[in-house]
Amino acid sequence: MTRTSISHPWEELKRLAELGDASLLHQYFEGLSGGEAARALSRLSSELQTKVLTTLEPEDAADVIEEIPEAQAVDLVEHLSADDAAAILTAMPSDEQADLIAAMRDDDAEAILSELSPQEASEVRTLADYASDVAGGLMVTEFLSYAETATVGDVVNALQSGAEEYAGYVVQYLYITSERGSLVGVLPLRDVVLARPSRAVAELMVSEPLSVVDSTPLDDLSDIFDRHELLGVPVVDSSDRLVGVVKRHDVEEAFAERADSDYLKSQGIVGGEELRSMPLWRRSRRRLSWLSINVILNIAAASVIALYQDTLTSVIALAVFLPIISDMSGCSGNQAVAVSIRELTLGLVRPGELVRVWTKEVAVGAINGLVLGVIVACAAWLWKGNAFLGLVVGSALALNTVFAVSIGGTVPLILKRFRVDPALASGPVLTTLTDMCGFFLVLSLATLALSRLVG
Repeated sequence: MTRTSISHPWEELKRLAELGDASLLHQYFEGLSGGEAARALSRLSSELQTKVLTTLEPEDAADVIEEIPEAQAVDLVEHLSADDAAAILTAMPSDEQADLIAAMRDDDAEAILSELSPQEASEVRTLADYASDVAGGLMVTEFLSYAETATVGDVVNALQSGAEEYAGYVVQYLYITSERGSLVGVLPLRDVVLARPSRAVAELMVSEPLSVVDSTPLDDLSDIFDRHELLGVPVVDSSDRLVGVVKRHDVEEAFAERADSDYLKSQGIVGGEELRSMPLWRRSRRRLSWLSINVILNIAAASVIALYQDTLTSVIALAVFLPIISDMSGCSGNQAVAVSIRELTLGLVRPGELVRVWTKEVAVGAINGLVLGVIVACAAWLWKGNAFLGLVVGSALALNTVFAVSIGGTVPLILKRFRVDPALASGPVLTTLTDMCGFFLVLSLATLALSRLVG
């Protein structure tokens, strides 16, 4: 491979796509990491992207789709014909199928599902209906289960006859079920291999195994895997029927994805995902939906300064401290936001516990505000030699810090109660309110003490 093809992998990918050789494309992707594959595909035109995926065998195309970010995968698959997309979807694990279908536009998803068999389409729809952060939305349905009446010999024969189909299954453990499909035991594959063929699996299995219901949230799943050294945990429905297996790797990956999504939302990326390979107008629309609201809120905050422009003109030194007070109060408020969102995520606080959260934050805000206020007051006094200037800016910072943590701690709970994502809306609300309050406190206190500040 040349240096150019290493630094610009899309150029080699373009050449191979134009050749239309499935074997060469497969070999090339085998030598790329997931990040390199995503980067190379993103630099191709939509026509060449489609040609790459349709030239590859469906199994190889599925491997590529699984390696790239979901948002990019959705865009790629939506450009395919329904039958080509269905062929690739069939080669993917059940959890990946559901994630992809759930993220698509409804009409595209239905067109693809109509190309699957009725049973396959029903299974994908069932998984796609689960929330992405519960056991049902994370589990795979490729697992091995056998009746409690089976013998070791029955199991070994079944494994041998279905060896090719089971290659991608969770096979460290076999799951034993009753006649009605309820989970009654777990059997390590090692015990099957070492046992006599005539022995009943019910004699070897671990009875009353650890399991989770399909509605178990992501945080609880993470706690379970932290406490138990397991690669996977069986998932049962409300009737205790075995419906899937949730894997440790998928839980860890979901946790990382949620953290990334929350960060993007907090920065105003609506939808929690953006890639530069996305259509220009979609990216612009997503950003503007947040920025346009934010600019209006900032104008409202700046209007407070306009009301006190005479005071600001008389004591120009106040202009130096306005951004300091705004920024420091915003930092304190953001700390409170982070703690509230974290506690909401862990289930340690409920949206109705406003008073409890507020009193806890006020206590911290009072201490921190006093310390920060004294530091800023001393700086102002030493700079201008005016103790009243220090008193004004120090008091404003102390009071605004208490206000900021009060807003930062409670707004996420209020937004959660009204089913608005706290990670998306807390930032702009906090920034605007703390700026308005900070500007008002500095300038109103300065107005009251104007005679002591001028001259």
